[in-house]
Amino acid sequence: MADNEVVIIDYGMGNLWSVASAVRFLGFTPVVTSETSIISSAESLILPGVGSFRRAMHEIKSASIDQAIFKSLENPETKLLGICLGMQLLGVSSTEDGLTEGLGLVKNTVTKLIGSNEVSIKIPHVGFNRVQMPKESKLFDQISIVASFYFVHSYAMQILDDSSKYATTTYGHKFVAAIESGQVFGTQFHPEKSQKSGLKVLESFLR
Repeated sequence: MADNEVVIIDYGMGNLWSVASAVRFLGFTPVVTSETSIISSAESLILPGVGSFRRAMHEIKSASIDQAIFKSLENPETKLLGICLGMQLLGVSSTEDGLTEGLGLVKNTVTKLIGSNEVSIKIPHVGFNRVQMPKESKLFDQISIVASFYFVHSYAMQILDDSSKYATTTYGHKFVAAIESGQVFGTQFHPEKSQKSGLKVLESFLR
């Protein structure tokens, strides 16, 4: 594949065209596909997602897209970005619609958003939230101040005390807003809908 091509994985549940438009705006060539041969040979992959974790994993496994993703990551030059549900799918499991295994590319689990004794929350969480960024981050290396990003979700990835780099936000409780673990990256927020700050995050991943 050409150096500037970015494979956007189509498993029937992604926010594909807004992501593709953002990739194109940044000067890269989006390739929207479900073809496992293309996915397995890609060096820049984006896994979008909107909807049910369980249904998404069913669609991904039915099309052998999970195996294609694993194959692509055998190349140390390959990088993968999960967006919204796509980030959640990177984890070990989710409790949405019953316990469902994820791709297991990071060790985190996904659970439903809940309020606290002090704060009740509306679900889904919709809107811009301020994000606390990690130090020496690839995704946030173009952002020097605290920024806000656009979220739409009812479930969230839990923070672990491990070697991953986390950006966090709070809605009821603190949870993972973005993760960086080796070749694997994820954002719970939608960078393609988060104005200039979101485009900077997407550009930093693609560079």
